[in-house]
Amino acid sequence: MNAFQTGLALVGVNFVYACTSIFMKIASQQVLFSLPFFLWLGGAVGMMGIYALFWQQVIMRMELSTAYMFKGLSLIFVLLFSVFLFGEAITVYNLIGAILIITGIVFFAKA
Repeated sequence: MNAFQTGLALVGVNFVYACTSIFMKIASQQVLFSLPFFLWLGGAVGMMGIYALFWQQVIMRMELSTAYMFKGLSLIFVLLFSVFLFGEAITVYNLIGAILIITGIVFFAKA
């Protein structure tokens, strides 16, 4: 796996993981035990299954420490989803945290 493919795999697997949070958020907004609740909950479980398969392939092809360093990307995706899908506000602390995560990933990638 070359550097571009590795980066793409890490972004993709963390995007899928972040999507599970979105499905769970939408499920939580439904009437408990209703059909929409179960559909969104099932979608979240399905996304977790897809994530598990992708994650296994990623860690099979790279060092575990490298793969886990990029797990912070899922937090960035969830932050973006929360703004664009749910209209939530980004606070200064959210921005500081996102900058720290991205900085850490960049420093780790350069090492």
